[in-house]
Formats: sequence, structure tokens, C-alpha cells
Amino acid sequence: MLDDRAKVLLKALVERYIAEGQPVGSRTLSRASGLELSPATIRNVMADLEELGLIASPHTSAGRIPTARGYRLFVDTMLTVQKGEFKGELPALQLMPEQPQKVIANAAQLLSNLSQFVGVVMAPRRASVFRHIEFLRLSERRLLVIIVSPDGDVQNRVIFTEVDYEQSQLVEAANFLNTNYAGLAMEQVRERLKGEVERLRGEIGALMQAALSAGTEMSQSQEEVVFSGERNLLSVSDFSSDMDNLRRAFDLFEQKTQILRLLDISSRAEGVRIFIGGESQVVPFEELSVVSAPYEVDGQVVGTLGVIGPTRMAYDRMIQIVDITSKLVSNALSHRK
Repeated sequence: MLDDRAKVLLKALVERYIAEGQPVGSRTLSRASGLELSPATIRNVMADLEELGLIASPHTSAGRIPTARGYRLFVDTMLTVQKGEFKGELPALQLMPEQPQKVIANAAQLLSNLSQFVGVVMAPRRASVFRHIEFLRLSERRLLVIIVSPDGDVQNRVIFTEVDYEQSQLVEAANFLNTNYAGLAMEQVRERLKGEVERLRGEIGALMQAALSAGTEMSQSQEEVVFSGERNLLSVSDFSSDMDNLRRAFDLFEQKTQILRLLDISSRAEGVRIFIGGESQVVPFEELSVVSAPYEVDGQVVGTLGVIGPTRMAYDRMIQIVDITSKLVSNALSHRK
């Protein structure tokens, strides 16, 4: 556990580094902390903080910078957020409830404009509702599942089964699903089938479960991540001096997979969450942090939004930006007629 003196010095070091981007030396820290301590005492405390893995000393400087663990302690125990700091900046946001895709795009742009980093929004999850389903035997234990949505959208998915089905069995299974479950979301069908599979012939029950899995995967693959402001990272000194870091950041946006997983984790938590690069595998490399929050439609969490920027960011401001934007998006989408 840190004593109060060490906490004050760590807080002052993190805040100064975030503000200036330069390693913080003992003399600067003495002034910034407001503590009446000798340079030798401050150096001893900094050595202790370094031993605990909270700060590190770059080779080119006598000063210290925060580590991922230091940022985490700062964010969790020392951060104070002043509410209402930038309310005057919000009227520029145009959220049009009748156009949900524009709400998502404008929210990503707002996050980017206010943070000067990258805004990211995971579009609302769409329930995988089917109007009609068909199975087509392609070869032994290999089937094509054809799912037609209520608006006529057709999706195909090849699945592999443990047993080889006759086409007549496939027709029987499709007829059962279409007669009893058409118009329901795959998740609802899954719940209802739990109690009914026992009464069905085992092999047909297994086929239906495979079809449900395919339908759920289709709905998950439809999830869209909207980015805004990727080029803002070009002006961040932490990246502009190291093109490899910048290239890795842009690769991350291209792949989107890691971001989706991260936002999915965020959607299962209440309020704002902060992911600091380097402290886990969730954020792929040390120079990036993500501040995120879920948003709702009529009280139901349907997606997540956030800001992606350098680890050296003003976390108090980012928390406000993300928190307010999530509430704006929730209100805009919930008020749709």
C-alpha cells in the first residue's frame, strides 16, 4: 500500500506527464506536488514507486513516466472529474432520432471532435429474427442453411453436422421451425427449444440447434463498428515520432476484431470503463487506451461507444465526453417513433 505522500507524488507525476508529455524530474515534481520535501526524499519515493512498477525511467532522461499500472492506480483512486466542463460544445451535435445510422455516425464524430482522438461506436445489435428457414444438403454432413429475415434479407451459412441427414429430414426440420417459430428472434427460439428438444427425435433436435447457432453467428457478424478521426493520431506526438506505433494503430482499426471484443466487454458493465494499453491483452499494445461506455435503447443495452487515444490522455475529460455522449445517443435512439 502507498502512503499518502507517495500517492500525492504519483498523482502529481501522472498529471504533469499527461499535460506536458515529458519525463518528470524530482525538482519539477517537488513544485507540482506542493509538498515540502527535500530532493533526496522525493528521489527515494520515486525509487519506491519504480520498484512497485508504477513509474519507469526512460533511458534518455533522468525523469520518470507512468507505467500502465501507474495509470491504472491513478484512474481508479486519484482521478477527480469536474462535471459540466464542456457543455457549451455540445449543441453542434445533430442527433436525428428518425435516422439511427446518422445518430451512430454523428456520435462517433462528436467523440472524435471533443477528444481530438478517435471516436468509435458499435452500432446497435440487430436481433436475428427469421421469417423462413431452409436446409439444403450439399454433401455428407455438410448443409447450407438459408435464413430469410422479415424484410426479405437472405443469408446463407454452411454448417457441418455430426450425422448425415437425408433431404426429407431436413425438410421436416425446416417445416417444424417455420410453423412454430417464424417471426421470433433466434435467441427466443433457442430458449423455447430447450424444453422441446427432448421431445423431438434426437438427430432433428441437434440439426435445429446447429441452425440456431448459425443464425446467431449471422446476427453477430452484422455488428458494425463506426470510427471517426483516425487521422487525429497523426498529430499525437506519442505516435508521430514512431511510425511503427502509428501503423499498428491503423492496423487495429482495419481489423476491427479486437475493438469489437473490447466494446463487447464494455457493454456488459455499467457506466464508463477505462482500458489501459499494456495492462492486459484486451488493448493490443501499450501506447493506446480506450475509454468506453454502453448506450441503451428504451432501457436495454444495445451497443457501446468510446474514445481511443494515447495512454497519455486527459482521462477526466475523456470520461465526461464518453459519459455524456452515451446518454445523448441513448436518448436519441429511445425516442424513435
